[in-house]
Amino acid sequence: MPLYEHVFISRQDLSNAQAEGLIEHFGTVLSDNGGNVVESEYWGVKTMAYKINKNRKGHYAFLKTDAPAPAVQEMERLMRLHDDVMRVLTIKVDEHGEGPSVQMQKRDERGERRERR
Repeated sequence: MPLYEHVFISRQDLSNAQAEGLIEHFGTVLSDNGGNVVESEYWGVKTMAYKINKNRKGHYAFLKTDAPAPAVQEMERLMRLHDDVMRVLTIKVDEHGEGPSVQMQKRDERGERRERR
């Protein structure tokens, strides 16, 4: 099955438990349609570059999935209809990266940055 990575932003006035509940909810949507969540991460509340629906901050979540295209389309459809989800981004990848995402790594664990000119 194809591999996907999803990032979605939910409203800032949700509690952490409610935001993590959204991750579980959309994971069950995928599993009901023949896919599975390989890994999920809750990135926490982050400030956005611009306002979305009058919100300056949002709860960010990241999912690595292994699912057929119809399951992903159904999950995206339900995300777009959900009142608490503001933005969704899904990309198809060749393989999932090992370990935590860059957002979850500590600064000293990340690779060296190249020199600015």
